[in-house]
Amino acid sequence: MTSNEPWWKDAVVYQIYPSSFLDGNGDGTGDIKGIMQGLEHIKSLGADTIWLSPVYESPMVDMGYDISNYEKINPLYGTLEDMDTLISACHSKQMKIVMDLIINHTSDKHAWFLESQSSRDNPKADWYHWHDGRIDANGKRSVPNNWESYFGGSAWEWCPTREQYYLHMYSVQQPDINWDNLDAREAVYNSAMRFWLDKGIDGFRIDTMPIYIKPRGYPDAPIKNPDSYTQRDGGWEHHPEVFDLHREFYDKIWSKYGELLLVGELLNIDDKSVALKYCSKSAKRVGMGFQFDTACIGYELDWYEVDPWTIPQFAKSIADWQQFVEGTDGWTCQFLENHDIGRSVDRFGSRKYWAESAKLLATLEATCSGTLFVFQGQEIGMTNVPKDWPIEEYIDVSSQGYWERAGKTPEAMANLQLVARDNSRTPMQWSGDVHGGFTTGRPWMRVNENYVDINVKKQDGDQASVLNYWRRALKLRREYNQVFVHGNFRLLESSQEKVVIYRKSSNSSTATVVLNFSDEEALEELPEDIGDLVLSNVDSISTVGRLQPWEARVYINIR
Repeated sequence: MTSNEPWWKDAVVYQIYPSSFLDGNGDGTGDIKGIMQGLEHIKSLGADTIWLSPVYESPMVDMGYDISNYEKINPLYGTLEDMDTLISACHSKQMKIVMDLIINHTSDKHAWFLESQSSRDNPKADWYHWHDGRIDANGKRSVPNNWESYFGGSAWEWCPTREQYYLHMYSVQQPDINWDNLDAREAVYNSAMRFWLDKGIDGFRIDTMPIYIKPRGYPDAPIKNPDSYTQRDGGWEHHPEVFDLHREFYDKIWSKYGELLLVGELLNIDDKSVALKYCSKSAKRVGMGFQFDTACIGYELDWYEVDPWTIPQFAKSIADWQQFVEGTDGWTCQFLENHDIGRSVDRFGSRKYWAESAKLLATLEATCSGTLFVFQGQEIGMTNVPKDWPIEEYIDVSSQGYWERAGKTPEAMANLQLVARDNSRTPMQWSGDVHGGFTTGRPWMRVNENYVDINVKKQDGDQASVLNYWRRALKLRREYNQVFVHGNFRLLESSQEKVVIYRKSSNSSTATVVLNFSDEEALEELPEDIGDLVLSNVDSISTVGRLQPWEARVYINIR
């Protein structure tokens, strides 16, 4: 059943991390030709939209999130002609394609920055954030303020050519664009936005959208960590003027291209009213936002210091973000994995009950309201990197930075093993062949050794596999679209701490979802009006109220 809502509300979006998806030319790196080969797999899963992580020209310091030319394709991935072919292929299969929009910063190799750093009076001198720094009584120069980069250390870097500091909220090779400069603003509109929309893409995932506008005068951040000069929160997230900027995006760009899927990365947000300012329909900014409260429970994105959490806390986070738009004109989305976080089966599931817990998480995602995002490999239950991998196998710039800052301790390694971005970036496991069928060459990143047991080919023909369970769950989501995608969400009381029960309701039906997040059996009294069992991840149910370890059930009651 479909709805009369915009297409992107009903979408199931499959995120592709290009380097790791499928290598089409044998050089060891995934590419656009490989993506073309994988479209049928994505479509067979039940996804109807792909989100492509960056494929733009880049020095690859931050795996493509450091862009040196928005209008060119990294030769590792292919050519502009390959992208044109991919866009056409998606549309011919009745699929949509969404790209990453990275416009808080560019690469320091971008022509704009190269000109900006060349002198203080060139035409692009103010396209980035430049500052003389502080001079003390002894004439010693220091950084302009105490802001800390998301990747650690000062957010300022000295440029000998201009004899000034420039701002970088991520790596030193990712200078922040000065959005107060109207010429820079228009250049971004033309090069990063209109260029690709004119080619026919169907929307953007908007990277780091809360931080484009920086506090005027660059004031020091409050001292929250007295043991460090640099401080994490300097008021650069959700600056009042950033909402005006995103409205300008809509008025000048988005509104000219029809119904676009626009999802913004909201970073570490916990204020629901602020989130709604981004994704309210009447606000005309974006359609929805990625919040990381749930997927990053126990830690903050990019910081990696993991604290204990409980299943009731996890369930409450899901409920809060499912319900925060009820009674409003906003929209939400659901995800447990992407390129910035660890694999969900290792974060929220069980290695002992790997298949059961992977299916339980699929049940959770398929029955939650909002646009659904699935990350490559999630559909076969791909796991984090093995615990015996040394730190040298962690390629990501933020992982290596954290390892250094954290003192190279066993605790730091344990955190990396759980939530480092590398965990989700190992190559896709297509078969039991060498390198998991990902490449015939030498893979750019080590393939997880469990590819022999966890791969698409093995699961494709096995009706009891995680992959085929995902297919059934997404088919059910489409069949009962109004209750699962658009229905209201209510947590029900459970007598067991690790049992989560919730109800989804629409005008025509009610669904009850029962999830046992435990390696142990659980006894639970279920509602009398629960309806008919339509999905389960176990072979048989012996007693209605007795839940097997990691058992998931979905009941439907049609009114």
